[in-house]
Amino acid sequence: MPRSCGRLSKALVLLASLSWIGAATAGTSLSGHAEQGGLMVGGTEPGARISLDGRAVPVDAQGRFLLGFGRDAARTAELRITLPDGSEENRALAVSRHDWPVQRIEGLPREKTEPDAASLARLKAETAMVRAIRDHVTLDCRILGGDGLVRPAEGTVSGVFGSQRVYNGIGGAPHSGLDIAAPAGAPVFAAADGTVVLAAPDLFLTGRTVMIDHGLGLISSYGHLSRLDVAAGTVVRKGERIGAVGATGLATGPHLHWGMSWLEVRLDPEAVENTLHNIYVSI
Repeated sequence: MPRSCGRLSKALVLLASLSWIGAATAGTSLSGHAEQGGLMVGGTEPGARISLDGRAVPVDAQGRFLLGFGRDAARTAELRITLPDGSEENRALAVSRHDWPVQRIEGLPREKTEPDAASLARLKAETAMVRAIRDHVTLDCRILGGDGLVRPAEGTVSGVFGSQRVYNGIGGAPHSGLDIAAPAGAPVFAAADGTVVLAAPDLFLTGRTVMIDHGLGLISSYGHLSRLDVAAGTVVRKGERIGAVGATGLATGPHLHWGMSWLEVRLDPEAVENTLHNIYVSI
């Protein structure tokens, strides 16, 4: 059963083991690794203001926050914390780099890899819609202090985050998530507690798609579904069924595209999964 991030037992574990929640901290502390595609978890004094490379970082009432690093993040990132008393902490974070693979995909419909003007307009509108969803940040704790993520589908990993994709011989954008190959109709589950902010029946790229807001800018997405079992506004629990594996949108066969993002930054779901497991499960 998913656990509420506000449960006393977890709070006590975090206070004892990580010492970063709210007023229990002296200054700011971070957990996880600064790496391309990765996520860090931090805590500071309640009321502090934080920025990462000049971008405002959402902070909850207890002083907790997340930091995300994109596929092509620079080697260093500047973290600036302004505490309630006006004092500042500045840290230069060394960001580990990755060598991303190249993945070639053949057999896709030409109208998907070489869209016409109408399809491009549709894609632009859908991209703007998704961006607006990511721009709306909630501070409710839905993932911190829990017991990690659950893999949203069972199957073989058929595509990894960050790989440079070549569709029908044409270079495309880097892959923004993790592909899990599974039979059509296989269940898809919420990776963590959250609120459904999108349940789209037919997006150009990802077909039937669900997005779940976990708070503090962290959103998970589930694409190419054959069926939607939730609607926008639904509050879901970790491991709850939200749909079924399919091949809708830009897909050559049934699989789940599992994405994670922090604000507008795309993250590696496996890196997020490992970070939260190491912080909240392995302690």
